[in-house]
This record gives sequence, structure tokens and C-alpha cells, in this order.
Amino acid sequence: MSEIEALVAARYGLTGRASFLTSERDLTVRIDASGGESFVLKIANAAEDPAVSEFQNRALEHLERVAPDVPASRLVPTVDGASEFLAEKHGQPHFTRLLTWLPGRPLFGTPQTMPQMRALGAALGQLAKALSSFRHPAADHEIVWDLRRVPQLIPLTAHVGDDALRGRVEAAFLRFRDEILPLAPGFRTQVVHNDFNPFNLLVAPDDSDRLTGILDFGDLVSTSAIYDLAIACAYQVAEDGPPLAFVAELLAGYHAVHPMPEAEVDHLFDLIAARHAMTITIGEWRASRYPDNAAYILRNHARARAAMTRCATLPRAEARAILRRACGYA
Repeated sequence: MSEIEALVAARYGLTGRASFLTSERDLTVRIDASGGESFVLKIANAAEDPAVSEFQNRALEHLERVAPDVPASRLVPTVDGASEFLAEKHGQPHFTRLLTWLPGRPLFGTPQTMPQMRALGAALGQLAKALSSFRHPAADHEIVWDLRRVPQLIPLTAHVGDDALRGRVEAAFLRFRDEILPLAPGFRTQVVHNDFNPFNLLVAPDDSDRLTGILDFGDLVSTSAIYDLAIACAYQVAEDGPPLAFVAELLAGYHAVHPMPEAEVDHLFDLIAARHAMTITIGEWRASRYPDNAAYILRNHARARAAMTRCATLPRAEARAILRRACGYA
């Protein structure tokens, strides 16, 4: 940690204590500065394309300009005024940036409420609307979590140990490949967050209906906007009661800010299933490769499995009708 603290002092003129945060790809460090402020230092893996990290930084700067009310982190300039720099370790360059710390507690584990869902949908809509005017040469990079990549995941379903679950996963993937993917060229495409999940969202400590932070732009990519919405909805399938009650409220909040075309809404239920299938497949595949990090890798597995099981009880025509009504397309 002393090496990181020295790096922050030299590059940013900040003295303080460093502590590691969990992260899938980058080295992510919390910096508690002696002046009382906190920051997040992100040091990219040397294998990461610097152009992709630069793309993420430019997106944050774009949000700061066009949508300052979106609660995303801000880039902290170095003492030389740079937004990022390359830190060398063992002769390898690592793309490095410092971000402001966002207040709040994780949305994960808080009770789901209708006002919370409406607020989440509106926030995602505001974020997507702002990013729709952003362009960057690296925006179309390949990332495994992009729903466009579903066909590439079909061979990996062999890692899903439960036979019944594997059957649901394969069915969701094949429906995406055969029914949705041929229509995708007509879907609205833009840069999206691509990981609007409860671990990446912060709420006020005294009011879990009020969003205070949107974290982790590491999966940022240009893809179909409906895919981004499906990801957010996938995490809000109700554990009891009507499965899509909270999803419909989130969708209504989103649609009021960044309207979703009627034809695309009709595919949302199947896209939610495809996202659950991705979470399960990628999780089990990666956990088999990196067993020491399995707990972190599989943190969303049980929820995805339960949600997929619940959605399987709902006829697709009924699900589509519920989601259409949420957008006023009844």
C-alpha cells in the first residue's frame, strides 16, 4: 500500500491511507485523504486496451458536461492537469485514474419499493439519454457482458451443473439467437452503462428510495439501448408476488425519461431471461477457472437462478402485456 500512497501523493498531491476494494478486472483502491475527502484510484490491468479505459473517461467527462445531475463519479486531475496517466510496474504500463468517492450505501440488500423502482428507472433513463449523444472510437469494443455476444456463450452452457437450469439457460440463449438477434439491426443503438445492478448503485443511508451514486463504468459499450434496460430489469424480478411488478415500475420510470420504441418493448421479457442466462453461464464458467475468487464471481448467481425460475412460470404473452402497459402501449 505504501507504493500506491506514494503514487497518489506524487501524481495528485494527496496524502492519505489506501485500502483495496473488490474488483473483477482493475486494481481498485480507496484513498482516504488526510484532508477528510475520499477517492477511488483505478489501475487497469496491463492487458486492458488503453483506448477502452480512455473511452470510459471521456464518457464520464461527457456526463459531467451534459447531465451534471446524474450521480456519477468525477475524474480528479493530476497535479499536471491530466485526466489519466500510465503507471509503470515491472516495465508494463497501466492506465490509471482517480475518481471522486460517491456517498451512500449499496442498493443491494435494501427492500424493493415502487418509489425506489421508479427512481431507478428514471435515473437509468437520464443516464442513457445523456450517453445517447456520446461518441468514441472505442465504443464498439468487444465485451463478454454485451448481450450481442450471447451466441458466443452457448458452448459455455456446459459449465452449468444443474440439468434443469441448463435447459432454461439454453432455451433463453437460443430464443435470443433465433428470434431477437435477426431484428437487432433495427434497434436503437447507443453507448450504455451495461451493468445497472444493485452492487453498482448507491442509495441514501436514511432513504433507500433515493439514488445517490452510479458506480463502475467498466462495462460501458455501444450496443442496443433495450439491452441496457433489460440488464437493469433483470435484477428487479420480485422474489414473491407478481414477478414483474417492480420491473414494470422501473420500466415506466425509464420510459418517461428516455422513451423505448413499442416494437423493442415487446422483446424485453425475453431479453431479461437472456441476461439471467448470461449471469448464470458466465458465473459458472469463470468460477470453474478461478475457484479462489468464486464467491465474488457468483455473487449474483442465486438471484439470477431464482428470477429465471420465477419468470418461467409467467406466460410470455402475459409478460409482454404487463410491460406494454407500463409504457402506455396497452
